[in-house]
Amino acid sequence: MRLLLHRLPFLSFLLLAWSVLCAHAQIPGLPGASDPAQFRSEQVQARLVAHMPDGLAAHKTVWVGLQLTHSPHWHTYWKNPGDSGLPTQLDWRLPAGVSAGDIRWPTPQKFPLPPLANYGYDGEVLLPVALTLPADWQGNRLEVGLHASWLVCKTECIPEEGDFRLTLQAEAPLTVDGRRFEQAAQAAPQDMKPGTSLVEIDGSFLRLTLDNLPPAWRGKTLEVFPEEPNLVEPGGAWTQSWHGTQWQARVPQHSMRSESPDHMTVVLSAPSGGHAPAGVRLSLPVKGTWPPAASAPTTLSPELEAALSRNASAASQATAPAIAPASTGTWLLALASALLGGLILNLMPCVFPVLAIKVLSFSSPQGQPRSHLASGLAYTAGVVLSFLALGGVLMALRMAGEQLGWGFQLQSPGVVAALAVLFTLIGLNLAGLFELGSWLPSSLASLELRHPVLDALLTGVLATAIASPCTAPFMGASLGLAVGLPTAQALAVFAAIGLGMALPYLVASGVPAVARLLPRPGAWMNTFKQLMAFPMFATVVWLVWVLGQQTGINGAAALLGWLVALTLVLWAWQQPGRSRWWLGSASALLWTALTVAWAPLALTEEPATPATTSEADTQPLAAGVWHPWSAERMAQVRRSGQTLLVDYTAAWCVTCQYNKRTVLTRPELLADLARGQVMLLRADWTRRDPAVTAALAEVGRNGVPTYAVYRAGQPPQLLSELPSLDEVRQAALPH
Repeated sequence: MRLLLHRLPFLSFLLLAWSVLCAHAQIPGLPGASDPAQFRSEQVQARLVAHMPDGLAAHKTVWVGLQLTHSPHWHTYWKNPGDSGLPTQLDWRLPAGVSAGDIRWPTPQKFPLPPLANYGYDGEVLLPVALTLPADWQGNRLEVGLHASWLVCKTECIPEEGDFRLTLQAEAPLTVDGRRFEQAAQAAPQDMKPGTSLVEIDGSFLRLTLDNLPPAWRGKTLEVFPEEPNLVEPGGAWTQSWHGTQWQARVPQHSMRSESPDHMTVVLSAPSGGHAPAGVRLSLPVKGTWPPAASAPTTLSPELEAALSRNASAASQATAPAIAPASTGTWLLALASALLGGLILNLMPCVFPVLAIKVLSFSSPQGQPRSHLASGLAYTAGVVLSFLALGGVLMALRMAGEQLGWGFQLQSPGVVAALAVLFTLIGLNLAGLFELGSWLPSSLASLELRHPVLDALLTGVLATAIASPCTAPFMGASLGLAVGLPTAQALAVFAAIGLGMALPYLVASGVPAVARLLPRPGAWMNTFKQLMAFPMFATVVWLVWVLGQQTGINGAAALLGWLVALTLVLWAWQQPGRSRWWLGSASALLWTALTVAWAPLALTEEPATPATTSEADTQPLAAGVWHPWSAERMAQVRRSGQTLLVDYTAAWCVTCQYNKRTVLTRPELLADLARGQVMLLRADWTRRDPAVTAALAEVGRNGVPTYAVYRAGQPPQLLSELPSLDEVRQAALPH
């Protein structure tokens, strides 16, 4: 191991450049538009606009806003979107001292889709916000940044976002969009004092009694928009009437109500015309006692649930069909693709540090061509044997019924934490914090030095452990095929990947001309040795991020703290004299205590969210019953040959909720699908799950709702955004 830690790559500057490029390439949200103040899609044009007729000065208010111009039949949402949807979010990036107020929401309109309804905007709308400059502001310009996200819907819904920037000059008054801000001010509801107006609890209804509304509204049908969500049914049956100057309405409470406020804020509007305001806003007291919220009805009877569970249990006990070998041509193509994929793995930033350390070992003055070749062969053996071992484990788990993907070893928090510790130790050694020889008995250190071949073999094992989770072109299809091949053919594909990965080092070790291209040893090696510590630490950052995805922020923080304590131990035992013993002992005790306290945090996986995670894989499958989606669950069903219907949906999609209530949960449809042994999976895209995004892309869609029927041996069949009962039956049930 000592040789491994002392060898340095002559291509380290390429490694650092590659790492920087890879890190930059993964930063999300970098603006790509040529105009930093605009965004354009097929559904929406968005602009960041400003209005400051008096320029910039201390205590001044500057108006800025996001202008949305919708394509025909598309709309975005108000602060309370109604039955579904998401309000537009504005995240301002402003200089220190400059503050942004809330959105001055224009009066919305209702978008009915019986029995549901939503609140929002179509056409052109401006969402204005007031920026306040501090009293000591003295700049000559103001940089305004905005990250905005919105949901735009027609029959399908598409989440969009954009980054915007404006530079406002202090001596240049800006009025070009003044008319738009004036219209936005007129469209905002006027605040009114409630007076004697109130809301009364009337069983499962709310009774609104309002006085002193605008005279021009009398006798007209009004629209009511509660600011608090889930208090009333937006699409429910409302009744309203005028009694002189008093307006009364009776509205149903929301079936999913969870709050019981003592005040309710509403915005009212009337058909446009005359000199009436666009809307009024009142905060009304609520009189009476709220009833308890109603529980959701049960979709299936207990008897049907039990019967479907028995069917699922019987299906799970069926014997899997034997795996047929691939044809010779297909297998050879998979081997060639795997070899090329293994070659490309050497360019991955998680592999390059290990490879670079080994390649530079040819510069050692002690090395001979024969020892170089032996080292290359040992490294190749380590890589190939490691890939065969991983492939063997995967095959064994496949035979045991596990559903795993490539890189499964990094799904274990313990393995990820161990690799983070290993690369931290390598980085600290390269940086000069400690020398391995000072920690080991001289005989053991000498044993390492006398066995460079074993050193090379272990390096191949390490490279494989880090390389296998990486994705390389030409390799995904080979791995996908390998998992479905008989064991012998599958292991040959894994061996080809390993050979491709080890090939550059093997060629360099066996061809003297390649070795002669390497620079001569010299003083530069110590500098390169220290420089190589930073890619190792960068690899630790990546591993901690992987652990954070598995165990949460507390697990990642626990591992970082534990690594700091480990570094303290290494530093303490390098101190001279007696301080080495008492500092080393104290730090070792601290490290031991932290290990006991923090190991559960760092090694325990965080409970999965219900959208697309392991919850779906722990529930038994039953035909005709909706189950949570996951990529593994969908692959499992498709391999079984059963017909599969996937509902790609989201909580903010009104069409999705409409289809769910009116079609997809109808008892008669579920009973038909159960008799037809159709499996049902619901893929929740509420949080933009990348796995769901990828599944949508596979069927050529970028929004929800999407309904896809998968049959064995056939391409996916897409349904319409508003499917009928007959359309679902015709697509999913056997003919």
